[in-house]
Amino acid sequence: ELSKSSLFHHFPSKAALYCSVLDRVLQRLSARLAPHLERAAPASARLETVLDALLDVLAEQATTSRLLLRALFEDDDLPEDGIPEADSMNATLTGILAGMRALIEAGVAEGSFRPVSPEHTLQSLIGVTIYHFASGDFGAELLGRPIFSAEAVQARREEVKAFVRHGLLTRDP
Repeated sequence: ELSKSSLFHHFPSKAALYCSVLDRVLQRLSARLAPHLERAAPASARLETVLDALLDVLAEQATTSRLLLRALFEDDDLPEDGIPEADSMNATLTGILAGMRALIEAGVAEGSFRPVSPEHTLQSLIGVTIYHFASGDFGAELLGRPIFSAEAVQARREEVKAFVRHGLLTRDP
């Protein structure tokens, strides 16, 4: 067990600790998504494997999605000046979003995705993936079952892919 004083010996503030934890989560996410974003395949096939990888990361630890969601909408509350962990965290997040944006743009350019706004599409993908796992008891009550069971994660995977296929793709793969 680590004492509070030992913890703050390594981190000068709560903000630095938070940014460090978030950076580790984002680094793990980036490492899992990168092979799928970078592989040579049609954008529709890459998107399916990116969604699988993203959902796997979110389902592995219940706190990941809540941490990510909080960071995406409460990041203005963090004093980032002079926090190296914040710089790394922001760079990693920027890289993930740029990779996803490039994937969406490639899909539109190759004609496998309908013409869409990459920004709005990213917002939608964040909503259907991250929010679901962050919804906790509300999500479980709405679905009528735990959201982290293997069966529920598989059902979510299928639902998200069907949603994307019918909302984004110009034709089924």
